[in-house]
Amino acid sequence: MSSHSLGQFPAYRPRRLRQSPALRGLVSETQLNAGQLVLPLFARFGRKLRRPVESMPGVFQLSPDELVREAGQAFDAGVPAVLIFGIPDRKDERASGAYARNGIVQQAVRLLKKELPQLLVITDVCLCEYMAHGHCGLVRQGKSGATILNDPTLKLLARTAGSHVEAGADIVAPSDMMDGRVRAIREHLDALGSTETPIMAYAAKYASAFYGPFRDAAESTPKFGDRRAYQMDAANASEALREVALDLQEGADIVMVKPALAYLDILRRVKTAFGYPTAAYSVSGEYSMVKAAAARGWIDERAVTLETLLAMRRAGADILITYAACDVARWLKTRRTALPQSSKCPPTR
Repeated sequence: MSSHSLGQFPAYRPRRLRQSPALRGLVSETQLNAGQLVLPLFARFGRKLRRPVESMPGVFQLSPDELVREAGQAFDAGVPAVLIFGIPDRKDERASGAYARNGIVQQAVRLLKKELPQLLVITDVCLCEYMAHGHCGLVRQGKSGATILNDPTLKLLARTAGSHVEAGADIVAPSDMMDGRVRAIREHLDALGSTETPIMAYAAKYASAFYGPFRDAAESTPKFGDRRAYQMDAANASEALREVALDLQEGADIVMVKPALAYLDILRRVKTAFGYPTAAYSVSGEYSMVKAAAARGWIDERAVTLETLLAMRRAGADILITYAACDVARWLKTRRTALPQSSKCPPTR
């Protein structure tokens, strides 16, 4: 845009278009709507179980019946999709609960699709919650320490994704960050005849300090070491583009940046470079910080939450995964109904 084409003060006054909610809405460049939201939910075995996650106010570990109730309330509020994480009763060295036919995610998905067939059900595909050691892959112990085995883990991830789809999942979302897992899952699903099932890849997933509350919710803290050997280094941006490119080449339909708020630059670069449907995961640490500050009266929870999600949309996110999805959907509905409503529209000409 050349300088001679720009308006100048006093002929041009930007404030003219900021004088009322209607004017601001008319020229708004970025929109938030409930149809972009995904609500993460944590499933565990039991009945009528709602176990609060202390570090995430308003978030619970839910038995399948309670999870359906929570998902139904979200759907009624306008949230079209949920993302399911599972917490097994027993863990082992091969994450057998992740791909068991009657595993917790599989049970929850079947019940969700039975009771809420129109709800979009996305399942997180990872092994950390099911592994005795808490890592996202098989482990080999050696003299120099433990090694996370990439290629042998791929078969278990593919098997897990297949079991989710057989239970009725609409989308599978691998979050493990093993190299080649999207291809392994795509080939396995295709062999099962599930060629139409999309994959939402956690493509640029960073080793972040913002995940702490989630590990309380999912009971997935590693027993030793950390996940920096397979999740991305926070210092690297160009590497994120290579990761996304690999996942797209292997068959991903949607790519994700995680975390969202501290990585808006990555989100913008991914969307600009590839143009594929892009998800942003507003992670547990982001959610809990807002909740904690709001509880002390330091910030306006509604205003801050909506502003941060709008920033993710502005950076390029098409899909917003947030623990505040239910509240956000209700807030957006309230904001719409607060505008003056005409009882009649004029006849069309």
